[in-house]
Amino acid sequence: MSATVYVVLPVIAQAFGLSYAQVGLFKGMKSIAQGVFEILSGFISDRLGEVRVLALGLLVSAIGFLTLTVSPGPGVVGIALCFVGVGTALHHAPSSCLVVSAYGDRGRRGALGYYNASGDVGKLAFSALFSAAITLGIYWQSLTLAFAAITAAAAVFIALQARRPLQAKTAQEEEKSTEEPSRWGVLHVAPFTALLAVVFIQTLVQAGALVFVAFLMLEKGLPLALATAATVVLLLGGVFGKAFCGQLLERYGVKVAFSLVQTLTAAGLITIIFAPSWLAFAVLLPLGAVVQGSTSVTYGFTADLVHPARMSRGYALLYGSSALSSAAGPFMFGLLADGPGLATAMLAMSAIALLAVLPVGYLARFESDQLSTA
Repeated sequence: MSATVYVVLPVIAQAFGLSYAQVGLFKGMKSIAQGVFEILSGFISDRLGEVRVLALGLLVSAIGFLTLTVSPGPGVVGIALCFVGVGTALHHAPSSCLVVSAYGDRGRRGALGYYNASGDVGKLAFSALFSAAITLGIYWQSLTLAFAAITAAAAVFIALQARRPLQAKTAQEEEKSTEEPSRWGVLHVAPFTALLAVVFIQTLVQAGALVFVAFLMLEKGLPLALATAATVVLLLGGVFGKAFCGQLLERYGVKVAFSLVQTLTAAGLITIIFAPSWLAFAVLLPLGAVVQGSTSVTYGFTADLVHPARMSRGYALLYGSSALSSAAGPFMFGLLADGPGLATAMLAMSAIALLAVLPVGYLARFESDQLSTA
């Protein structure tokens, strides 16, 4: 549900007359709130349990969408997005921990890829719903009110699941858990720090592309309805990309998988800048697959560097880095778009995408031996 912000923002920008920098600022406010609570989510999960934290996050997101519905001006929009950011923060790390705990060392990478892709199914469904409804002339306030109701209902449903017992740990996990973990559960500080840097750079590009691809399509002369649909196409590519990249990681390892995906991301961004509108729109599907699929590579590799007993905390650090980068990216690229132009901002994204490849060779040295032999 949180990803609908990407298609809501262009509509709100037109309603309130916002600049590119203001759009990036509002997205940044959401991401800053998300980043702070991402870091805290691991500790909250230790106290409340992962499933209860998921329900709490959905409830807070519902409050955010309700606030967005009644927003009288840009200021309240920013507050509403902060609520959505906090709610979003409370599901990433707990969900990843649940998935990792359900698998042994082998298979968790592919499983995390499919989990990551399932999130994009939801992103696609609700973003497409919003875009289609706007095309039919439905007011955006009616849609955000419906989103608030759906999210609140989901919170109640998940809360009921908290009474069910979770799957017991495997014998292998029990053996690992006898080792004394650090406070955050990080097994190797240097490579984990490098991984945080990679995720930060990776998310700069992903957030920038998702926020500004609709505006790029508008500059190319496409109508508003089709421009917002461009974001939906990008998200559709992410569904396939995240599932595929999880398998790519499991088969070929982090160095090959990440280098390939980031190179294709840079090439795709350059293509949509200079290609005619019809070709740029056609490239959005494969671009979405790689620009978002890269997260399945980094998130799948994370478990190699975190102690099983502190998995929620390790993932909380990772998602916190991602969320803070998501705050900086749109604002930074928005300033570039307001100055030299949107094409320059997109070119900067492609260059930064390649920059993330540099530390990956170092990370590969710490990769556990779980590559597929099939």
